[in-house]
Amino acid sequence: MRVNLTLKCTECGMENYITKKNKKNNPQRIEMNKYCPKCKRSTLHREKK
Repeated sequence: MRVNLTLKCTECGMENYITKKNKKNNPQRIEMNKYCPKCKRSTLHREKK
């Protein structure tokens, strides 16, 4: 049930992080505040479709 997914910056659109999630426990798309090297600050990253 665990799947690999990519996190994408909401401001610049750069794909920065790869993570895993359990689809059974978390069916919705995840959002995290992570550091974006292009924006040079911490921004909201969402799960890529």
